Amino acid sequence: MKPDLFLLLMAVVLTFAQMLVAVLGAMLQVGLPALAGNREGLPPLTGWAGRAQRAHRNMLESLVLFAVLVLIAVMTDKANAATLFGAQVFVWARVAYAAIYLFGIPWLRTAAWFVSMLGLALIFWHVV
Repeated sequence: MKPDLFLLLMAVVLTFAQMLVAVLGAMLQVGLPALAGNREGLPPLTGWAGRAQRAHRNMLESLVLFAVLVLIAVMTDKANAATLFGAQVFVWARVAYAAIYLFGIPWLRTAAWFVSMLGLALIFWHVV
């Protein structure tokens, strides 16, 4: 497996882990019966559970961009050391983002998000 694709797989693993954390937080706040139901009228999640949910949604948005860029780089044979570095930056910044968001550290969270976007930009730059 190409290293860029392995990092895409790791981003999917991270997204799955974030989903599990978000579901656990929701289950602890509203209960399993409410989550197993039609979810109408659920209260908004608060605290770390709400942050976990928002971090997961943000990862889903970013994962789409990352996947498209990595797949284009690999399929057009433009994957190289720079795209690999961009993918590494993205994945590690997203790991940091998930943890920082869970602990509720606002400005550091924004910095981690920005670094992950720099990783995407680096891949984009070498694909176009």
